[in-house]
Amino acid sequence: MTADLLIRAARAVTGDGLAAERPLAVAVTHGRIAAVEPLDATTLTGRDVLDLDASAVLMPGLVDSHVHVCEPGNSEWEGFATATRAAAAGGITTLVDMPLDSVPTTVSADALAVKRRVAAGQCLVDVAFWGGVIPGNAGALEPMARAGVAGFKCFLADSGSPDFPPVTVRELTSALETAAGLGLPVLVHAESAEAATALSAATALSAATPAGNVSGPGRSYAQFLAMHPRGLENLAVAQVIEAARVTGGHAHIVHLSSSDAIAMIASAQGEGVRITAETCPHYLTLAAEEIRDNDTAAKCCPPVREGTNRELLWAGLRAGALSLVVSDHSPCTAEMKAVETGDFDAAWGGISSLQLGLPLVWTQARGRGFGLTDVAAWMAAGPARLAGLTGKGRIAPGFDADFCVLAPDESFVVEPGQLQHRHPATTPYADRELFGVVRATIVRGVPVDPLRPAGRLLARASDL
Repeated sequence: MTADLLIRAARAVTGDGLAAERPLAVAVTHGRIAAVEPLDATTLTGRDVLDLDASAVLMPGLVDSHVHVCEPGNSEWEGFATATRAAAAGGITTLVDMPLDSVPTTVSADALAVKRRVAAGQCLVDVAFWGGVIPGNAGALEPMARAGVAGFKCFLADSGSPDFPPVTVRELTSALETAAGLGLPVLVHAESAEAATALSAATALSAATPAGNVSGPGRSYAQFLAMHPRGLENLAVAQVIEAARVTGGHAHIVHLSSSDAIAMIASAQGEGVRITAETCPHYLTLAAEEIRDNDTAAKCCPPVREGTNRELLWAGLRAGALSLVVSDHSPCTAEMKAVETGDFDAAWGGISSLQLGLPLVWTQARGRGFGLTDVAAWMAAGPARLAGLTGKGRIAPGFDADFCVLAPDESFVVEPGQLQHRHPATTPYADRELFGVVRATIVRGVPVDPLRPAGRLLARASDL
């Protein structure tokens, strides 16, 4: 066959999590993968040919299913143009936008339509959307599903956004029942509101007494971490597991930080409960012991924990209890990060890492015996599967011709000025040496052109 594009790669990983790195020839026709053959196959030709040398690896385009774009309403934090530019620079060919931090929040079909209208014509990569679950919008879930959301997101604790309040465990259970009938997952920010309230009250009482040791501006990272102990996550994860068990719905734990919860998740999975979980590059890279007081660039919720916790998260990935690694790209302005005061209490809780996710994870993974086959499974195939993007995340016939060309043995030093998201200065990764240079990002057989926004807005088919 003669394809529109023939890519010949001495090294390629397909994203299925099984096949090892190997030489492949990939034929692309009309933006889709038409054939995947051994590199020495003589049956494939192309009108255009891309030959990759042995220093580069052809990977599936990454799928980041946890991104806060913030537009419309808070486009000074981040917008579709800058977010997708950063994504493309990091080898990401599809992202899924979270339903909060924009105005309006995506908690109805009408709000989804507003967001899609604003995003149209701005995106360099493909974009899908999560819907939101908040108290009182149960009737909006089916219309959002019909409009093509990838699933639904809710919080069990304060989201930090007054227009996206948390749900109770009973409301989560109801949403899981509805979502199960729609064939969609429910993503859960799993921290216990009840436990957090009790901890805050106890801390306030301690601070009010002469013996209290918690007072003044929160410039200490240890103090911030103490206010977000693992127990807040562990209790909430247990509640989510039981809600998934009784409903049969698919519950997904976002940005897992507490390694204590991995055993619960693995046990539930072994019992057939439909529970999955993700973690993030910052939890796999940073450690609490290394975060300086006043370094609010490293604040996120749940927080970065100790180095021993980090290693147990890696063990959870190895065992398969954790199946996704996504950015939780949560942007804001420098002022919102309280950089000048170093006050963790006042600072926005989020880390922007769209562009750096792949090299951050690869730098850590390569030293622990993992390969790019594992990384592709965590960062391409897994997120695509969660979001129901059946044509994304793998190099296989019939899939979209989305690729990341990575030089895994090349390194670079993170310079904030080279980052493409809207507010690059506040990063916890400045001056860090990372391995894995993205040489090209290809969407539907065409290299991303920053001057030509050709990304599409995607809609998931639900079981209606």
